[in-house]
Amino acid sequence: MRTSFGNFILNSTNPVPMPIGIYAGLEITGASVRQSVTDAHAQSEAILALHERFNTPVMLTAMDLSVEAEEFGCEIRMTEDEIPSVIGRKVTDLSEIDRLPVPMIGSGRTAVSLQTAQKLLSIDKGIPVLGGVIGPFSLAGRIFGVSESLEISLTEPDTLKKLLEKVTEYLISYLTAFREAGVQGVIMAEPTAGLLSPRGLSQFSSAYVKQIIESTVTPDFTVVLHNCGAKLVHLPKVLEAGAEILHFGAPMDIGQALTQVGEDIILSGNLDPTGVFHNGNPQEVTARTRELLQATAGHRNFIPSSGCDIPPHSPLDNLAAFFDTIRG
Repeated sequence: MRTSFGNFILNSTNPVPMPIGIYAGLEITGASVRQSVTDAHAQSEAILALHERFNTPVMLTAMDLSVEAEEFGCEIRMTEDEIPSVIGRKVTDLSEIDRLPVPMIGSGRTAVSLQTAQKLLSIDKGIPVLGGVIGPFSLAGRIFGVSESLEISLTEPDTLKKLLEKVTEYLISYLTAFREAGVQGVIMAEPTAGLLSPRGLSQFSSAYVKQIIESTVTPDFTVVLHNCGAKLVHLPKVLEAGAEILHFGAPMDIGQALTQVGEDIILSGNLDPTGVFHNGNPQEVTARTRELLQATAGHRNFIPSSGCDIPPHSPLDNLAAFFDTIRG
């Protein structure tokens, strides 16, 4: 289904720069990472600061892959200056999965994400707003353990599928809440699926992402499926999910990928967020961005972006170099 956001990308005269990384905005506002992931005002202020500084054509809420896991009862490590992470495992076997309740949407830090989106929409700049959510296999991996989830995908697939059914039910409700808030879509981060074989990705990620997409996407609401670990060999199985827009990390050969998808599929990525945006300098960012534009030249169905979330404390001059290069 072609959505309004998809049309916005395809109908743009020039490439639409869309780096993922609201934490760079904290360099402008002075708030901490902890404040940005626990307070909708601090998060929206960081996003708006980036918009004012760089005239960002899309506004994104934070990519924080601990939010949904915390709602399922996972222990979270949170410091002032680091993106929160999950500690340990919430469930370890089928009996615990069976007893695991599906949380209600709008409690805990899901409220922060939804309120941030609403604050951005209330500014009424006419700028598309995309929310940030985690994908089903990545959420299951945080609840059950990443290495353990990879292991039971081979040894106990039915156990993993039981957990995936629960998180998929939850994510459908979460995306529905974003859609009802009025955003143009979400970026669904499914990085852990990149650790699966292509067959495993099809069975334990794309099949459930497809359920979510079929239950939530409308002409006014899209899903951007992000997988920063996927390689070219994974591409056919990622396509099975049915997402209109696919966002990839540095391992993906974007130029080759564009030759393997139709013009109705939009690809995005994939400058290294750490190596280029955080550790690089403006000259290096400019060079890498030019290489990306050359590799994707002639493809209107491409969004230049970072390959994943740009880390906190990344130099704003590097972001400026990215935007300046895209805009010529």
